Amino acid sequence: MKKTLCSLFSVFLFFSLSANASLDIPSLKTTVVTDQLKRPWSLAFLPNGKYLVTERGGTLRVVDKDGVISEPVQGLPEIAAVGQGGLLDVILHPNFKKNNLIYLSYVSGTRSNGFSTEVIRATLVASEQGASQSRPYRIIDSKKLFVALPKVKGGRHFGGRLAFDKKGYLFISLGDRGNRNHSQDIKTHHGSVIRLASDGQIPQDNPFLNRDGARPEIYSYGHRNVQGLAMHPRSGEMWSNEHGPQGGDEINRLVKGKNYGWPIITYGAEYGTGFSIGRGPKAKGMEQPLHYWDPSIAPSGMAFFGDRVLVGSLKFRLLSILKQEQNAFDEERIFGSRFGRIRDVRVKDRNTFYLLTDAGRGKLVRVSTGNSE
Repeated sequence: MKKTLCSLFSVFLFFSLSANASLDIPSLKTTVVTDQLKRPWSLAFLPNGKYLVTERGGTLRVVDKDGVISEPVQGLPEIAAVGQGGLLDVILHPNFKKNNLIYLSYVSGTRSNGFSTEVIRATLVASEQGASQSRPYRIIDSKKLFVALPKVKGGRHFGGRLAFDKKGYLFISLGDRGNRNHSQDIKTHHGSVIRLASDGQIPQDNPFLNRDGARPEIYSYGHRNVQGLAMHPRSGEMWSNEHGPQGGDEINRLVKGKNYGWPIITYGAEYGTGFSIGRGPKAKGMEQPLHYWDPSIAPSGMAFFGDRVLVGSLKFRLLSILKQEQNAFDEERIFGSRFGRIRDVRVKDRNTFYLLTDAGRGKLVRVSTGNSE
């Protein structure tokens, strides 16, 4: 169900959240913090009010509240900016204020041996006293926590989103790397969502830990290319969104050990021909999405804002806002082509969220309610 936000009153309705987070909002305010980022992919909020931003070409930047962008943060691993891959997500450890740990996902490999998604944990530290203010940070003590195997040639469907749940487990999303059959093969990591402890150890209750030949890091499988991960703030469940083919983009509630169907089931169709894929949209033993889009919106970053789900759209250059009503979702779409291809969405607090746009001059945009500063 699509609606148009055509008045301040409708904006008020959209942002009036649950009874525990009710907001009195006369309007929305958008502020472009900077438009000088190069293909930004992900955003994290530092406790000092600055922003940590990844650029897909392989640089990590610190942006201050006035939009001043630092020189690249030093100490990153070797990153392969190939196709859809490069430096991808960045998140902070839940206890970042005490340990200064960050997590980065990125693509690594060579054209001869293939590429895959990898994840490191590292300590973010300030540069030595007297160093240039434009180069204020570096990372040290990097530890590689995960490598998606096998490495595959080509530059498609790396996934790469990271998220922590309430128990402190780290979730990592992966794509099928352009090989559909990998998503149904738990002997490979591709087309799955991974769950690890924050130090990279494999949880003892992971569903395939004791299955011969299976990759023990896998939490769920049958995914095409997961580009959004977010923990539901009340239930603690991990939700994801993923790209379908022609049609069939999905939002899923991730459940341990479950098969999400790709490519055996999908609401999408073959590019160009429109022919069906697999068995159609449903099959026994395979999970149905909570919501799907047809036509595709090319979903990217995802976040919960009160009782709404915010999803960036690359294809239509807009923000999709979803609210669950019993077994269906109402959808509103805002910012159509106003800022560009929305690559990431991050919620700062109950009144403020941020957008990143995927462009050579990518934007960091603050969106605030009437109750914000």
